[in-house]
Amino acid sequence: MSRGTNARDEPDPAGPGGPARPPLVRELLLVAGLFLVYKAGRQLAAGHTGEARRNGHDVWRLERLLHLPGEGAVQSLLLRGDGLVQLANTYYAVVHFPATAAFLVWLYLRRPAHYPWARRALAAVTAAALVLHLVFPLTPPRMLAATGLVDTARVYGPSVYGPPQTDQLSNQFAAMPSLHFGWALMVAIGLIVATRSRWRRLWSLHPLLTLLVIVGTANHFWLDALVAAALLGLALAVLRRPRRTATGAGRVRARHVPAEGRTLVGADR
Repeated sequence: MSRGTNARDEPDPAGPGGPARPPLVRELLLVAGLFLVYKAGRQLAAGHTGEARRNGHDVWRLERLLHLPGEGAVQSLLLRGDGLVQLANTYYAVVHFPATAAFLVWLYLRRPAHYPWARRALAAVTAAALVLHLVFPLTPPRMLAATGLVDTARVYGPSVYGPPQTDQLSNQFAAMPSLHFGWALMVAIGLIVATRSRWRRLWSLHPLLTLLVIVGTANHFWLDALVAAALLGLALAVLRRPRRTATGAGRVRARHVPAEGRTLVGADR
């Protein structure tokens, strides 16, 4: 081996020497199945209005006992301007699924070694969340008069929810835990782990912004996000994290072979 080879250089994970990608059709079926289970599970958890309201009041009181900041402090900032609150409602409505899907697609194409790890983590936290949705239905704070919070989506728009009694597309009583926050947190963690840019920690702004949006729009309590983070933490503790790899290693080697190394390579011929 040439002494000029940098020990930290590794094959490009998306290149010919990198790990093989999982079969595309299988992955599409797995992700589609996960989405269908997610939607079906939320529907199974629907219809527990009375229990969900009682749980909502319990969570609200528990947050006060824990001295967590009131959700209204965040909402009051959004309500300073119609444009800001509408932007928050739009973020809540349109970013959740596309951002997670784009994350998985990017990993599959550019970081195949990290893709199975991230997909398993998302599947684990989603499955755990569905169990909690079934055993602990929870009314979101926007539907509890005791919170004094405004249903910003209904008042200012846009809204992804219809009247709870007639909404056949979603279960509005599946607030605990918040998959909006859990998925956003996994996207940030996955991108920070899978990339090497000096700016990669800025991806943490995505879950932070998501947290402010879900709380400020009164779609979730603080505890909904904390439970989601705990579930994701447990999943990541169980799953083995892939070894970090460098990208563009061939180009790095070409630039960093010193003159001494080039001489030895020539002498080997």
